[in-house]
Order: sequence, then C-alpha cells, then structure tokens
Amino acid sequence: MSAELRDRFFALSAGPASEDEVARYRAEVDATDTEAAAVIDGLSVSWHPTARFKAVRFVDTERIDEAARELFARPSEGAPHLAAVFVDPRELSFRTFENIVPLDRLFADVPLELTLTAPVELAQDAYAARLRLPDADRARIEGLDELDLYVPPLNSGSRGGARYIFHSALLADALTEAVSRALPAAVLDGFSHVNPVFRCNRFEPGDANFHHHRDTPYYDAARGHVSRYTVLLYLTGGSGEPALDLAGGTALTDIEPFTCVIFDQRYEHEGAPYRHGRKVFLRTELVFEQAESGIAHDEGIGALFSKACYLTGESVFAPELARHADAYYNQVAAAHWDGPRTGDAASEPFVHKRFRGVDFVANGYDFWFAKDDGLSLTECAAITLLDYFNCKLGGTAFRDACGSSVIQATGTDWIPGFLAERRGEGGRRTADAVAAFDKSLLFPEPEETESCCPFHAQGRFGATRLGDVVGLHEAAQSFARAHIMPAPLLMLGQDVVLDPEKFVVRGNQIHVLGKEPLAPVNFAACWNSSGLPANYIDVAATVGAAHFLVPPIVFTETDDCYHLRFDFFRNTWMVRHEQSPVPVPRIRDIDEMDFDPDDYDTPVEAGVAYPWLDAVAPALSEQPSGERRAAPWWAEESPLVDELLAHLEDIAEERGDYDDDDDEE
Repeated sequence: MSAELRDRFFALSAGPASEDEVARYRAEVDATDTEAAAVIDGLSVSWHPTARFKAVRFVDTERIDEAARELFARPSEGAPHLAAVFVDPRELSFRTFENIVPLDRLFADVPLELTLTAPVELAQDAYAARLRLPDADRARIEGLDELDLYVPPLNSGSRGGARYIFHSALLADALTEAVSRALPAAVLDGFSHVNPVFRCNRFEPGDANFHHHRDTPYYDAARGHVSRYTVLLYLTGGSGEPALDLAGGTALTDIEPFTCVIFDQRYEHEGAPYRHGRKVFLRTELVFEQAESGIAHDEGIGALFSKACYLTGESVFAPELARHADAYYNQVAAAHWDGPRTGDAASEPFVHKRFRGVDFVANGYDFWFAKDDGLSLTECAAITLLDYFNCKLGGTAFRDACGSSVIQATGTDWIPGFLAERRGEGGRRTADAVAAFDKSLLFPEPEETESCCPFHAQGRFGATRLGDVVGLHEAAQSFARAHIMPAPLLMLGQDVVLDPEKFVVRGNQIHVLGKEPLAPVNFAACWNSSGLPANYIDVAATVGAAHFLVPPIVFTETDDCYHLRFDFFRNTWMVRHEQSPVPVPRIRDIDEMDFDPDDYDTPVEAGVAYPWLDAVAPALSEQPSGERRAAPWWAEESPLVDELLAHLEDIAEERGDYDDDDDEE
C-alpha cells in the first residue's frame, strides 16, 4: 500500500487527474500513518506521503541511510541522484523552509562556455543581453525545466506558478565569467561573483502574476558580501502583459529565449505569464564585495525579518499568516535600500501559545510571558528558543506540542492584561514546563575493576567490573558527555530540561552558553574471551542535545510580565542551531545479550552486537554515506569521533583475525 501511495503521488503530479481521483487519493493519504524512515537536516522523513508527511522534497540519495535508501523514489530521470522524501510541514523552521537541490552533477560533463552579447540599457541600472552558448550547454540548461522538481513556493499567496531552488557552483562560475566580460565597468565595481543559489520558476498561461515585490538582498557580513543586482535568465521566449515590469523603469512585453535581464535590486517589479506557451526563467543575483563601513544597520530590519520567518512557520497552522509574512519580507527588502518605514502603528498579527500550562504571546521578535507560578526568566528564555527553532520533543515539533491561536491587534499594551486573564484557564501548572536538571546524573561513576577481561576474571565474571569494559564505557561516557554537557537544553523523550549554568543573566541580557571543545580519549588494549568490550556497552537513553549560537536575549521586566526580544538577525547575521540525538552508554551483562559473544561464525547485526557504537556512529560521527562527519560547528575538533571510529575499525580487524585463524584450522 505504501509503495502504491508513493507511485500514485508522482503519477498524479505528472499529468491531469479528475477531482474525484485526487480527492480519493488524499483521503487514502490522510488515513495512512507511519513512523519516519530517516532523519535529514533534523527533519523526519518518509518515503511515501502520509497524514503527517505531506510536503515533498528532493535530497541527494547519499544522504539517506543505505538500509532505507531503495525505498525512496527517484522521480527525476534527468537527476537520478535525487530522491524524493516527504516531510512533516509542522517540523519546518526558518533553517529548513527552503529545499535547495544540489545540481552541480548536471553540469559536470558540459563545457559551460557562456558569453553575453553587448548589453542594452533598458533604464537606469537595468540591462538586457542575450546569452550565447554551445548546443550542449543550451540543452542542459533548458533541461532544468524537464527535471520537474517544482514544488509550491512558500509565498504562493503573492505569486502564481511553481518553482524550485537549486545550487550549482559550476553554472554560477560560468555566468560570473560572462557577466565580468559584458557589463559596464561602472556596474562591475566591486563585483565578486554570481550567487550559486538559483530559483527555477515556471508559469503556464492563466497562472497568477508574480505580483509587485522587491528581491531581498543577499548579505554575508563575515565575507563582506552583499548583492546589488538581480539576474533573470529566461529559458523560454514569449509575450506577456507585460512579461516583466520594472516599476519606475521599463516594461518588457516580448522576451526572446535566453534573454538575460540584470537590474538594480532597488526596483520593485512584477512578472506575468506568457499569453501562449510556458514561461521558464532562472533568478539569482550579482554579489559584490562591500566594506563594513559602507553598511548601515537598523534594529527594525532585523525585527521585521524575524517576524517574517516566524510567521512563515506558523502559517502551517494558520494559513492566514502567510500574507503577513510576505508583507514583512517585502518591507525588509525595501528597508535594505530605503530604511524602515515610519508612520502610525498598524494592526499586526500575534500568536498566543500555551505550552504545558505556560501562556505566552509572540510575533517572532518579541516574546511575552506572565510572571506566574514561579516562572523563571531562564525558563522563559528556554521556551523562546524552543519555539523559534521549533525544536523536537521526543519526535514532536514544539509548535505541534503547543495550543495556539492568532490575535490581530494594534500595539502591545494589551498583552500583560491578556496573559493575566489566561491564568488558570488551562489549569494550574503542576511542574516546571522546562525544569532544571543535573546532567551529571546521566553519567554514574563506574564500579571498581577486578580484572581486565573474562579470561583473567577466573570465574568471577561481571561485565560492570571488567577493566576493559569499564575502560570502553568511560570512553563512551566521555564522548556522550562532550556532546551533552555543553548543551543548554536537553530533550529526554517528551520532557525538556535546562542547565541553569548555561543561561547567564547580565544586566538586561540573557546569554545562552553552549560551546565547549571536545577532549581526546584513549582506549584500553587487553581483551581475551567472551566477545569484545564493545559487546557490553549498551544504550541507556537517547538524549536530544540542543546547541545554540545566538546573540544575547534582551529583556525588560515589569511587575507582572517578562518581555524578551530576540534579534536573531542582528547585523543581518544568521544564528546557528543544532539539535542531535546523543545515546548515553551503560554496561550490560552477558545474560542481557541475545547472541553468543564467543561465536564468531554466526553473523550478528551491529545494533545487536555493539548497540551503543552502532547508535552513536550515524548520529554524531558519520554521514549516511559512511564518510566521516566534519567537526560539529560548536566544537573546535572532534578527536572523540576519530577515536570511536578507530575503535570500530579495530573491532573489524579483530573479527577478521578470528576469521583468519578459523581458516588456518
């Protein structure tokens, strides 16, 4: 049945279907429930649609665990390296809203010899040119449409058509060379490169326009990069009313295939479908080097962008918020050039939420909590983090764990009274929503050792007192401790706990601490009889460790309310957040094993033979493809990962030695 649901999804997506057929299919999907088959970028994914997993995405197949890889469809004939996965929209956050598809492989075997004709100036800081390219290059770029990777855009309320986003450094490099040779020197002053992230847009006759908007500039403070010009490369030609309208500049009614239009991002613009035939175009931007002295910052822009991102996620539950998010994005784009708008306060949306008896009001930048039932400031900060990043609590997205409602209001003076009225509506809190927790309790001290291995135990066998088992257990504890102890928040199943020492209040700011380098571990060497030390290290619990690198949380306090402000995009830099499962080790005794550890002839799955090592490798030390994972962003190095992987290799070699001995006999 699951395979049928998977295949019918792509069959219905590929061609026309009756409303009754689509309705029957949706009813079957809504009646289907299943567990996730894999986790990618922190998102649980399924290989077929279900009542929970409804949003399709495309990922490199190598990122899917090999055991489940073959279940996932590869619907794009032109990009067989991409697998279709289905995600739960409720798990999305600003880090995962967009699905950026890797497509460099598509251009690896073509020359990409691109040139632009002499550009024609359409208006001030707006140019058009034709792209000249070999037939092979032309066919490959035109083939982007035939990949059929389109998904409904997040801002579908303000535009028609469909689009997908892809990354190709090869295509960007070729366009960078073409642009560098063609555009006027004055335009190219400070030019660095073409952004390798492209949006492939498709419009059919009769689709709604892509309504008036400004493109949000790309900005990277660390590299000193900012985008100034939008690039539109039309893969098909046609006529529209108009096909492209640059407000206050010019309008294009007729467009030839492979026309490239480049214009200043200050232009508000709109595009209409062609009257006849499909309209397909790529959008990217020209990125320039920009000294920090040439960039001004305004807190209002960061506030608008935080609100836009937050409301985009909330629109999964309240679709009416999508238009507000889109309006905020457009205000942000305009403010980058003209500064934030000033004027009378307008009505805006707020979200009232209740999490485990705690009521709060948020808009994505401001978070208000009532002082009630001993609610601490650090608990408010923790809930704010969980909400903004939509962290997972035992497999459930935070936003899905909250009751919520949308409130349209002007100003914020009403919020303290509103929260005061909510006290007791959901019943008095019986426990902290996010309790303090001593993380050292996860790592009990080992027993005193009596011998190094079963052979030398002389009949007094006890796995918890064998030196080599205890040594490996301590090494495993060190690995888990290095990932868990720096985390300000832990997810223990459905429960959330915090480390008060990681929330430091200074003045009117809450600093969230979370970075700590890892330390090396050495493993013992002696082992004789009754299996291997790793056979005795089991998983005691799996803890979700949430690490955050965020700016300080600014707060104000009144007699009855905490008001927290999170400027996540302060100075236009993006926060980083990582949530990963960390298996906590424990020692198991031989009678807990479902196999004979001395039997080296009978194959045993790694999850049975070495449960902790098997659990930790894919979670923290290896890519799904089997390659070693790069050091986590919050650690300087990962020597513990290297030590554990080396130990896995030692196990494989040791088992190989036993096999060689058997062959000699």
